[in-house]
Amino acid sequence: MESKILKTTTQKEYELFDSGNGEKLERFGKYILRRPDPQALWERALPIKKWQEADAFFSRTAEKGKWEFKKGVPASWQIELMDLTLKIAPTPFKHTGLFPEQFPNWLWTEEKIKERMKSEKEISVLNLFGYTGVASLVCAKAGAKVTHVDASKAAITWARENAELSELKEAPIRWILDDALDFVKKEIKRGKKYDGVIMDPPAFGRGPKGELWKIEDNFVELVNACKEILSEKPLFFLVNGYAAGFSSIAYENNIKDLQQKFGGEIEVGELAIEESGDEKRLLPAGIFARWGSI
Repeated sequence: MESKILKTTTQKEYELFDSGNGEKLERFGKYILRRPDPQALWERALPIKKWQEADAFFSRTAEKGKWEFKKGVPASWQIELMDLTLKIAPTPFKHTGLFPEQFPNWLWTEEKIKERMKSEKEISVLNLFGYTGVASLVCAKAGAKVTHVDASKAAITWARENAELSELKEAPIRWILDDALDFVKKEIKRGKKYDGVIMDPPAFGRGPKGELWKIEDNFVELVNACKEILSEKPLFFLVNGYAAGFSSIAYENNIKDLQQKFGGEIEVGELAIEESGDEKRLLPAGIFARWGSI
């Protein structure tokens, strides 16, 4: 299967100005952030003076990292994306609460749900490792009932805040604080079924009760468990990956049987963000494998 590149291009309130020398320069709303990115293994395109004009800069020492803000830059602010209002807040782990590279996947899930809603009254989606909830909100806004699962209470609180900001506080979203694999196993016992599954597993993590997650040990089990809770006419199955070091082909091999069983289409490849400069260079930002009905 030919590998694809899903590109996030410049949006009204998000832009990748430049990347290189192990860093990236981005705009979230009206604020420009400078932070590390190990994939930026090339020279900067813009002069260093432009980089020094960033409103916030993430620096890392051997022990930890920290943000340095220019005077007047708030600890958090809001941006508009896909008709959603989302909170941006630079964290001690260099993240902002938004992974812009997922934009093409959000559009894809939205399109799948809206198309199915023309013939179905109800669609249920399970979002595992849901983080700050953008994928959950996109699916809910498109008309689906969503179960959002994350092991971090802080992440779920942030996701709920995004829901409220986006006027989706009353949307049919279940917010679940739990270990992803444990939750899916319980759903199997309960006989629960889902039309769509989204998962964004980290390389390593712990559940709310200290449950250990290691992708090399638990990934295959989780994918297989999720297949057991798919409905008779599933809509999509989306797997994303970041720092685990695996190929999208490895993810593809875990979902090939969905195409054999349900038909549809499988796509695999890389996620990337396109710079807004003349060269339109691409910054690699992860891998994906997804199956969708046709």
